[in-house]
Amino acid sequence: MTKLLRTLTTTGMAACCMWAMLASPLCAQEAASPTPSVPAASAPAAPAPTPTLEQRMAGLEAYLTNGDPTVPLKGKDGNIPNGLTAPSVGTPGPGHNAWMMTSSALVLFMTLPGLALFYGGLVRKKNALSVLAQCLGITGLVTILWWAFGYSLVFGKSFNNPFYGGSEFFFFNGVTSAPNTDYAYWVSQNVYAMFQLMFAIITPALIVGAIAERMKYTTLLIFIGCWMFLVYFPMAHMDWGITGFMNGIWNSNSTVKAIDFAGGTVVHMTSGWSALVLCLILGPRLGFKKEPMPPHSMVLCMIGTGMLWVGWYGFNAGSAVAADVIAANAFTTTTITTATASFTWGIIEKIFRGKASILGFCSGAVAGLVVITPACGFVNATGAVILGVVAAALPYLAVSKLKAALGYDDALDTFGVHGIGGMTGALGTGLLATKAVNSNLKDELLAPLFLSQCAEILVTLILSTAATAVIALVLRGVIGLRPSPEVETAGLDLSEHGEEAYID
Repeated sequence: MTKLLRTLTTTGMAACCMWAMLASPLCAQEAASPTPSVPAASAPAAPAPTPTLEQRMAGLEAYLTNGDPTVPLKGKDGNIPNGLTAPSVGTPGPGHNAWMMTSSALVLFMTLPGLALFYGGLVRKKNALSVLAQCLGITGLVTILWWAFGYSLVFGKSFNNPFYGGSEFFFFNGVTSAPNTDYAYWVSQNVYAMFQLMFAIITPALIVGAIAERMKYTTLLIFIGCWMFLVYFPMAHMDWGITGFMNGIWNSNSTVKAIDFAGGTVVHMTSGWSALVLCLILGPRLGFKKEPMPPHSMVLCMIGTGMLWVGWYGFNAGSAVAADVIAANAFTTTTITTATASFTWGIIEKIFRGKASILGFCSGAVAGLVVITPACGFVNATGAVILGVVAAALPYLAVSKLKAALGYDDALDTFGVHGIGGMTGALGTGLLATKAVNSNLKDELLAPLFLSQCAEILVTLILSTAATAVIALVLRGVIGLRPSPEVETAGLDLSEHGEEAYID
């Protein structure tokens, strides 16, 4: 037994030695091979900073005051910590957005059907449909131009130019429901773009009043297309664009520190002075001063005036780009000036002509709307009454005296009401604006404001008249401005559109 144990022990030891000898090269190889490194665990990403309850509440308060929701997030250095944001940042506010969509619809209502019926009622019945067709054609043409280039040229900034905006929004690239904070913290950019489109539509449509009953439809649309690029787009950018030449409030580097709340120069002076030049180049209607040319329907004129008045609340109060205290002031002053001007025009007619006409009341109302447009967000109620009286007096003189003295055929008094009225409003704004109404007005802006308004008027007048003359003269030489005398005598409705407004 002892011998057996000794044998097993010896055999086991030999087997172990043999295994050690066989395993030693592998062990040596493994020992020589580098040990695979275990990748170090990456440090966890730092969580994004979270706004405090106070910061979130302050962002909501900014919505109520139409303020910047990012201000509560900024540190002492004026910067926002990387990654810090709040739900109120970059989000349109429901109330402000709703008001701006409503305002956009109201401004379109001014053109279709307001201006169309106002002008349509003032022409002879053989040309009533031509005015409606011109308003519809301009609406479609300008919408396409606005989508492709206009919005970007007015409200872009990639050109860093005081006269044209930029190309970043061509074809509405990037125009989404998020706000463009260069112009509004709480309104979707696509809504803002639509609101401004309605301004772009009605401005050239106003020119129709001066050349009514005597311009070829195709030529008019080509003229308007050129006019938008040479007059409206640069003028709107100069006054309202973030890098604009005459944007006195929002562009600290502007050359002319002027203000135009809703378009006294951009809309009314450009269209009014352009209308004067175009009607001079076009010449008077056949039979002008030789045969009576009364309005065919004062009822339509009155209906159109009422629609313009109602729509103008979107035009003026909407230009606050928020449902805020400035919009409320614009709403109030628009009402007061318009009613005052309409009443005053009627009184003037009663005194000097013995009768207060419906046409006079309507003309006074539109003149009041025009004059208060640049001032509505800057003047108080007393200033609105003053502007209402002036809005009746000066355009009345332009329509009844200046037009007769110079002998031009401004068929529907576009120049007298919009050209003179827009200029009157711009000057009145320079005299009556107060920072008690609009806190964006600072003392350094108010001190030289009247002179700045004069400079703005001069720029507008030169640009509008010069560009209009060039476009009109080129078109007259290339394709002609007027239809044949036979067509004009028969009326534009049948000749240009193959329809009649009234079937006898």
